[in-house]
Order: sequence, then structure tokens, then C-alpha cells
Amino acid sequence: MIELRVDTSPVQHMFETARTLEADLITEAHRYFKSITPIRTGNARRNTFKTAEGVDANYPYAARLDEGSSRQAPQGMSGPTMDHMEQVFDKLVSDVEK
Repeated sequence: MIELRVDTSPVQHMFETARTLEADLITEAHRYFKSITPIRTGNARRNTFKTAEGVDANYPYAARLDEGSSRQAPQGMSGPTMDHMEQVFDKLVSDVEK
């Protein structure tokens, strides 16, 4: 009889991080998107929610804000959020590789 045992302890952290990576990215995307959403009355930020798939900006003028109609967010929110998330993802991946 042959018994083979594999010690996964050196890469266990990598597996644990990978398991939560998607949820962590969605949480960070929501936090960042909401933080750069223009605020006048608070309605836009109040109606920006995290979903299982990402971020839901649930108000009638969300598209206009995202197209840069506000001086507070002239580049909108989606593009800057995606740029930010690329940096976050790159950092998380490099941390997993360590």
C-alpha cells in the first residue's frame, strides 16, 4: 500500500485569501464607489447598495451622475472605481503570491 500526503500549509494562506477574494473585491468596490458619489442631499449615496454581483446605484439620475454631470465627480463613479479596483486586485494578488 502507498500513502501520499501533501503538506498544503505553505500555501494555505493563499487558498484562504482566494476563497474570500470576490466578496472582498465587491465590498471594496462598493465602499469606493459610494465614497466618490457626489453628495448634495445624500440621496445618491443613501441609495447605493452592495449586491452579490457588485454595486447598485438605485436612483433615477444615477446614469447622469456617472456620465460626469456633477462637478463633484466629473469623471463619474464607474470608471474611477474600476481604476481603483485594478490597483486593489493587483495588490491582493501580489499579497497572495507572497
